[in-house]
Amino acid sequence: MTGRRSRPLLAPRVKTIVYGGTAAFLAAAFMIFPKDAYEASIRGLSMWWEVVFPSLLPFFILSELLIGFGVVTFIGVLLEPVMRPLFRVPGSGGFVWAVGMASGFPAGARMTARLRKDKKISRIQAERLVSFSNASNPVFILGAVAIGFFHDPRLGLLLAVCHYGGSFITGLAMRFYGSEKNNADSAGTFSLKQAFRLMHRERIKDTRPLGKILGDAVQSAVSTLLMIGGFIILFSVLNQLLTVIHVSQLFAVVLTIILSIFHIPNELSPALISGMFEITIGSRLASSTDGVPLFYQVMAVSFILGFNGFSVQAQVASILAETDIRFKPFFAARILHGITAAVLSAFLFGPLYINRTAEAVSVPGGGEEGTTLMTQLYGWIMQHGGAITFIFLALYLCLQISRLDFAQKKRCT
Repeated sequence: MTGRRSRPLLAPRVKTIVYGGTAAFLAAAFMIFPKDAYEASIRGLSMWWEVVFPSLLPFFILSELLIGFGVVTFIGVLLEPVMRPLFRVPGSGGFVWAVGMASGFPAGARMTARLRKDKKISRIQAERLVSFSNASNPVFILGAVAIGFFHDPRLGLLLAVCHYGGSFITGLAMRFYGSEKNNADSAGTFSLKQAFRLMHRERIKDTRPLGKILGDAVQSAVSTLLMIGGFIILFSVLNQLLTVIHVSQLFAVVLTIILSIFHIPNELSPALISGMFEITIGSRLASSTDGVPLFYQVMAVSFILGFNGFSVQAQVASILAETDIRFKPFFAARILHGITAAVLSAFLFGPLYINRTAEAVSVPGGGEEGTTLMTQLYGWIMQHGGAITFIFLALYLCLQISRLDFAQKKRCT
């Protein structure tokens, strides 16, 4: 009896030892290598300040407003006949998927969690939806990766098709995950009148005045982005410390064996390891690895983008922790998405890059017009992102101060 009772206690104790030991080890590494930790934190902060915050903020604010005004419900009814048969999620999942692709991670997870909090989707449906709605935005793929890292805008279409195609295939695969009771997965019918009726009902249900809705949207968006910034800085430092203390080299030995099985150059192992922690660093390393054919570089970047990196996964885990949505299905989907995107890049490298490059050579200036808008948008964000971040952080601070003053006055009265 004593042995049986002690077994369940073993796992929590092991977790305590692992968590405590890891935290102590990292704290010691911080003190031994303060310069490397400082430089890595500055890089992470700069990326969040100049790119991540200004690019995600509009989508986060708009998503809150669209949910509050009932637009998501309206779109959900219209997309119900499509999303249910394909992915076994409600029609509102189509809106979440679109926003997730347009704004980038972790917007899809954030909107999924919001729908779950509002009880618009079940837990199983939320776990299906978050598995394929968390994607990189096209500005990052076409602007930062294709142009900034590879210096070749023609790679943008290939990377985007592989990434979003992998997301679609992952969604189709995750439709077989879990089961619903009471025929909850049956498709509805297209009804514009019903969609408008439910939208109006949703808006009436929210009794907040317009100014309160706007303030809450800004506050919610900024608080989420502050959390995201913390994770970006943390994993930037963690990745640097693991490199400095040569722990990454141990992972590289194991990864080299796996890469050799698939006849992929071993030189890509440092990039893949870095990409497993943070996609920006990993993608940049993969694109600049010397002596590796472009074909394998694109495969590595496609896997990194699909896997999302532990930094993004930690952000998603933090968002999902506020609900009953489990993280394990999301993690399994990330592995599937990464592998699927890499395989797609291998098959589509010829049709979407080699052939298009040959056609562009025969037509002077051809093939680059489609990426001009994304290039300009990425450049504009890089130029003005810091100012946008400063303005909205100041606005967020003012909102917090006004709410504290209001709460204090209410207590006094």
